[in-house]
Amino acid sequence: MATKAQHGSGEQDGPDRTAPTIQTVQRAALILGSFTVGKPHMSLNEITARLGASKATAHRYTKALRAANLLRYDERTSLYSLGPQVLTLATAARAGLPIVAAAEPYMEELVRRIDETIVLSVWDGESATVVRSVDNTDHMVRISVRVGSRLDLTASAQGRVFLAFLPPEQVPTLPRSVRKSAELMEELQAIREHGLSVNSPTVNGVRTVAAPIFEGDKISGTLAIVGTTATVSDDVTSPMAQALLETARALSQRLGTSEDAPNGNGG
Repeated sequence: MATKAQHGSGEQDGPDRTAPTIQTVQRAALILGSFTVGKPHMSLNEITARLGASKATAHRYTKALRAANLLRYDERTSLYSLGPQVLTLATAARAGLPIVAAAEPYMEELVRRIDETIVLSVWDGESATVVRSVDNTDHMVRISVRVGSRLDLTASAQGRVFLAFLPPEQVPTLPRSVRKSAELMEELQAIREHGLSVNSPTVNGVRTVAAPIFEGDKISGTLAIVGTTATVSDDVTSPMAQALLETARALSQRLGTSEDAPNGNGG
């Protein structure tokens, strides 16, 4: 068996061959990671500045990323944005999260108990994002929630649960004016006390009740009931809301939550 690559085989290993490849991956990741919810579009000059390379180098990378559908380019505005392939990768990444596999049986059991749609969301660094939805099956009105949906921080029940339990420094996008809202602060304190958030938009007749899921002493997700205002009560002491809270606590314990965690074990 040969122990060294033959000259001209194209299979040589070592730092001289791997370093450029690693740099290419790092630069591509840097470009893709530069796009955020607050900054969804970037010019070539901005990308060049982020790379710290020449404009020709930046253009070469954007061209390759466009060919892979990881970037898109708007000729009208001369701006780049993330491409459709990123959504596919994001969906696959979320599906592989440990919390999704752990939550699956708990969600299905809760649907059997209350016959309402159950939704699992995680924090993506800027908002609550839906990673799993198990629909109700027996109602005349069936509510479905799209996986990948990003939920408003203050308008959604799930967003408010994250606001109640995340450290403030992890929610840098929340406007200072909102942080100073006495009504919001009162609501967040109530969520910390009883472990539930209720949202009832008047425009669509849908009601959401959400509870936190903890891993250790940190919130890692939310479990929510999504139904109509006719079938889901806004009373946090209702049997349905308490079933949600019980399930979220059981899942938290499954994920290793200690008894000292906020509302992790009936606290």
